Amino acid sequence: MPTSTSDPRQEDELEPGTPALALPVAPHKEWLHMDTVELDKLHWMQDLPPLRRQQTQERMQARFSLQGELLAPDVDLPTHLGLHHHGEEAERAGYSLQELFHLTRSQVSQQRALALHVLAQVISRAQAGEFGDRLVGSVLHLLLDAGFLFLLRFSLDDRVDGVIAAAVRALRALLVAPADEELLDNTFSWYHGAVVFPLMPSQKDKDDEDEEGEPSREKAKRKRPEEGNQPPSDLARHDVIKGLLATNLLPRLRYVLEVTYPGPSVVLDILAVLIRLARHSLESATRVLECPRLIETIVREFLPTSWSPVGLGPTPSLHKVPCAAAMKLLRVLASAGRNIAARLLSSFDLRSCLCRFLAEAPQELALPAEEAEMLNTESFRLWAVAASYGQGCDLYRELYPVLIRALQVMPKELSSHPLQPLSMQRIASLLTVLTQLTLAASSTALEPSSDSAETSLLASPSLITWTQVSGLQPLVEPCLRQTLKLLPRPEMWSALGPVPTACLLFLDAYYQAWSQQSDLCPGDWLQDMERLSEELLLPLLSQPTLGSLWDSLGCCSPLCNPQSYAPAPEALPSLLSLGCTGRCPPLSLAGSASPFPVLTSLLSLLNTLARIHKGLCGQLAAVLAAPGLQNYFLQCLAPRAAPLLTPFSVWALRHEYHLQYLALTLAQRAATSAALHHGMALALLSRLLPGSEHLAHELLLSCVFRLEFLPERASGGPEAADFSDQLSLESSRDPGCGRGALLAQACQDLPSIRSCYLTHCSLARASLLASQALYRGELQRVPALLLPLPKEPLLPTDWPFLPLIHLYHRATDTPSGLPPADTVGTAMRALQWVLILESWRPQALQTVPPAARLARLMCVFLVDSELFRETPIQRLVAALLTRLCQPEVLPNLNLDCPLPGLASFPDLYANFLEHFEAVSFGDHLFGALVLLPLQRRFSVTLRLALFGEHVGALRALGLPLTQLPVSLECYTGPPEDNLALLQLYFQALVTGALRPHWCPVLYAVTVAHVNSFIFSQDPKSSDEVKAARRSMLQKTWLLADEGLRQHLLHYKLPNSTLPEGFELYPRLPPLRQQYLQRLTLGMSQNGVSET
Repeated sequence: MPTSTSDPRQEDELEPGTPALALPVAPHKEWLHMDTVELDKLHWMQDLPPLRRQQTQERMQARFSLQGELLAPDVDLPTHLGLHHHGEEAERAGYSLQELFHLTRSQVSQQRALALHVLAQVISRAQAGEFGDRLVGSVLHLLLDAGFLFLLRFSLDDRVDGVIAAAVRALRALLVAPADEELLDNTFSWYHGAVVFPLMPSQKDKDDEDEEGEPSREKAKRKRPEEGNQPPSDLARHDVIKGLLATNLLPRLRYVLEVTYPGPSVVLDILAVLIRLARHSLESATRVLECPRLIETIVREFLPTSWSPVGLGPTPSLHKVPCAAAMKLLRVLASAGRNIAARLLSSFDLRSCLCRFLAEAPQELALPAEEAEMLNTESFRLWAVAASYGQGCDLYRELYPVLIRALQVMPKELSSHPLQPLSMQRIASLLTVLTQLTLAASSTALEPSSDSAETSLLASPSLITWTQVSGLQPLVEPCLRQTLKLLPRPEMWSALGPVPTACLLFLDAYYQAWSQQSDLCPGDWLQDMERLSEELLLPLLSQPTLGSLWDSLGCCSPLCNPQSYAPAPEALPSLLSLGCTGRCPPLSLAGSASPFPVLTSLLSLLNTLARIHKGLCGQLAAVLAAPGLQNYFLQCLAPRAAPLLTPFSVWALRHEYHLQYLALTLAQRAATSAALHHGMALALLSRLLPGSEHLAHELLLSCVFRLEFLPERASGGPEAADFSDQLSLESSRDPGCGRGALLAQACQDLPSIRSCYLTHCSLARASLLASQALYRGELQRVPALLLPLPKEPLLPTDWPFLPLIHLYHRATDTPSGLPPADTVGTAMRALQWVLILESWRPQALQTVPPAARLARLMCVFLVDSELFRETPIQRLVAALLTRLCQPEVLPNLNLDCPLPGLASFPDLYANFLEHFEAVSFGDHLFGALVLLPLQRRFSVTLRLALFGEHVGALRALGLPLTQLPVSLECYTGPPEDNLALLQLYFQALVTGALRPHWCPVLYAVTVAHVNSFIFSQDPKSSDEVKAARRSMLQKTWLLADEGLRQHLLHYKLPNSTLPEGFELYPRLPPLRQQYLQRLTLGMSQNGVSET
């Protein structure tokens, strides 16, 4: 690992006074075998050579101290620190990575342990970003490429306990990011905070990328044996954790815990490694659970229900002592799936453990205070995870007195000063348990789904009823009031952590469950909602301090601040982490001053109240008028690149999208800022990530195609569109065919348009059902708290064109060539919606390049031979083509760059020409789309395809010059410089394949380019071009067609108002006349007849 220096280049110099080799004692001849002194073998005994002062720009070998610190190249340290040795550069202190690797293979166990300890320190500091740009390259990349992963695995098999401990510590340093775990723990009580993405690489196999056209069934058959037979080294190259699991890591860790009885630090390191393995994926969590005797050993040794009291000071052993990390491991395992949670509860008697650790207050447990708080907190979290599946609810009856006592002392804890962070986390976890138990009580009123037998089995009745939880709200609401009093004091408010959020989420679940009790009087909960609104919520919404929270949304938004989730300097594609190198800044989504968690939970509560009590809609929806929220929405709609999907960004963006969705759901009940909210709904729909299928479905169902979100419909929008088109086209059209009439009809057809997009933007049914269960609180149907892998957003950026794309693919895949059913209706609905977006929501299509929009319009003509002849389709495509050719859009039309979802535009255009030649019969709109890519600034390949391979199509391109959607100058300038194309132009003119009454546009274009070429006198032209120019001018002079001859010689300027499309010189300019005379004189001298 070289370091970088920037000193000026000089020669390396030895310090003066270097001592000569001298023996420490004088040898005597009577000493045995000392008659001959071998100085080379005694060289290591002399003093260190003086430090060479490296003053060059050359890179130097990086050296590290025993604490993993990077040492400066010129640092001079004393030898008693143990940083000098007899390897290369013995005068320099520290160890290089190569030397540390060498030490790990030493026969001396202390040296092996020391090397692993130093490497662990180096990794920790590298991941923390301490080295910055002082090192060239990545430390972790270098270590993994050198086989460090398997070096650790071999070291775990060592017989020396010290080496095993060092190897486990190094493994933890490599796999576990402490700041990531802290972040996920602190946000557990957020809105759906327990639901996380797996930390698993999402790299596609190269063979899959190369063979995208291969059927998925054949891919699976070919891929299964390869994955099963891959060696660990190959697996680790793409996924470090998969590679580790393939080396039987889990049985070895179980052996270390069960047999060797390691010290507390080793136990904590192993538990941290197991937690990271469980966060990887459902498969990894299942392997941890199914490892023989592993979980049994952890529960028996580190979660005993009886233990000897542990006092203050270091603990000699963690065996037979409760450990919070062990409880956290079980919680993370349970989050991976409801089946794992059920197996943990049933097979390892976790109910007894939870009762034991929750029955007493933390200060009453015979454990250190901090460990007792953490153990109590993790016990609540494990119970909350189990309750998220509707499991473990029977514990509520047993622990009811404990929960009530904890709620009663909560106000006292919240009034203590200073507030303890661990206590706040414990209180929030308790409220999260109560929230899930309340939702479980509401699920008893739901009927089991009959979609499948498995779903019916999972939807077993809950073991908790509404009457058992109905008395919790009077205990929680005062806590919320107490926390809201601290809102004007920022330092106290941030110290509360997730407690206000958890209180609001509990009230949300409470009223949601209350309203679902069919045997109770609706007037009771409606009256209580009015009381809560008048006494608490409306005063809160009018507080200036709440306005400051709305104002800080833009500062803390990861969407508006992409630099906040840049990849970590040591990020590895094969080993994912959230990339948290320390505490998040206060003004960030996960920071202490973040407004997102409390505002998201507040919006969730307001939505629930407004949905149940229609009379409160107007009052509660007034929160959307906050200037901070309006400004935040405007920032989110500003043009910017799509968010980069990193492990931290997908986590943060998911929480941000929750707030946006809840605000938009509430906005459906308000009549203000409809256009702004509609733009946000469109932007959010294209950004939602896997796991949010329910949100996407609800947006399509309610917000996106909501007529009230199109205020232009009733405020003169169609008329303004017609007036704008008349100004730009400088001509009047039939009022019934204009864009305004099309927009008005599209607004009337919005229900049909919504049905079309619900069909063609449908999401995977299993994923949609899982997401619906999660967001609706149907706990019996929640499969897991581990989300799908976030490879890309749920919908492509060009989702408005999906129906057209599906029609095109179905038509090309149909062997009979028959069009799909209701082709006209599907195409018309899609074109209507695209026209609405182009006219009134252009920012929704900013991420779709104009060239991609053109390609999608071309798909309409490729579906079959009749679709494009339908009058509604013709009018809609013509209106969209006009929008695409606007002066502000046309310069951005770039057909030479790669387009999303399209392998090659020239290939698509070749198919388009073939279809045009076969079925167009001179259709002018079809011809306009053929002509648009032939502009001079686009690739010559497109023009060569027409004049070289499809010259017969020229006879059908009868589009008049007056109907050309773009200026004729776009085709005539600059002059064509491709000799092959110019020769094809001339050939088409001379042979009569291109005539003015057949194809007036291209006739004018080819005449302009041929004229420019034959009279060009560029001295830099090659001999081949000069010869071709002379030959073409000679042939033009000898043409029998006097009209064509006159056009080619006397062409002046393009002019689309003239019948020919160009102006002619009445007489040739003098320079051209002289050039032509010289050429004709040469022809006469060579005996060439002019007839």
